[in-house]
Amino acid sequence: MSDTPPPSADSAGSPDFDEMTRDIAEVPAVEVIVTVAVNLMSAAAVKLGLTEEGDKYKDLDEARKLIHALAGLLDGSATEISSFHAAPLRDGLKSLQLAFREASLVPDEPGQGPGEKYTGPIYG
Repeated sequence: MSDTPPPSADSAGSPDFDEMTRDIAEVPAVEVIVTVAVNLMSAAAVKLGLTEEGDKYKDLDEARKLIHALAGLLDGSATEISSFHAAPLRDGLKSLQLAFREASLVPDEPGQGPGEKYTGPIYG
């Protein structure tokens, strides 16, 4: 029989969910919303081929989904986050929508592109 105790939840390989919950509880909702929005923007930029890798990860179908989700998040949280936070996110969204239009072989009609359900037509 061994004197070694069985691995516990506190071992180095497993996350401490109580600590993670406390950390999340201390983060203001605006910060969580902005962080999610920035992650969606970054992922959409990669899928549009706007990174150093260029077309290596380009996937317009995936980009469309990410841009649409970003637009929905910004539309749904518009009254919850201040203009200070919302304005640059809206600018970034518009840039992604324009980049999507430019990258598309057959561009969507104005008002039919990703996220335009929430933002209205984007003209480039």
